Amino acid sequence: MANVENLTLDIETVDERKVNIGETAVLLLIACIVGTIANYVATGVGALEAFPGMAVLFLCSVAGLVMARFVPLAIPSVAWVSLIAIVITIPGVPGSAWVVEQAGKINFLSLATPALAYGGLALSAKEFAIARKSGWKIVIVAICVMLGTYLGSVVIADVSLRLFS
Repeated sequence: MANVENLTLDIETVDERKVNIGETAVLLLIACIVGTIANYVATGVGALEAFPGMAVLFLCSVAGLVMARFVPLAIPSVAWVSLIAIVITIPGVPGSAWVVEQAGKINFLSLATPALAYGGLALSAKEFAIARKSGWKIVIVAICVMLGTYLGSVVIADVSLRLFS
């Protein structure tokens, strides 16, 4: 049996009030460039055509970082970004139709693909050490969880399609 007392996980928490907004904005800009390329590969929408929508996404993200840093409420930046994006796309808000039209030129699944690929490649020695300490049993648990999630999704999709088609 594995010694559970020696297995500790060090989770670094980042205080969003101390995040360097300029540095993070540059990283977001790089992510937008990679996302624009992925969007072109996925949809064929050129960079110039996708630029306004990508600029809106970038500005919402930076505005969310600024809000998380300077507004005296303890709300994470992802919540601020979501709130800003929701507000600027509400029908009746000036410019919302344009924002929705520009964002419609971006395939959001293609934006997730590079991020997920980076996340998969960014495994560090710490993650591998945790996996080694966990032993072979964690592999069985992971397979069961993935299989259960997949089968559950299939059942839900099948029931939904049978009921609503």
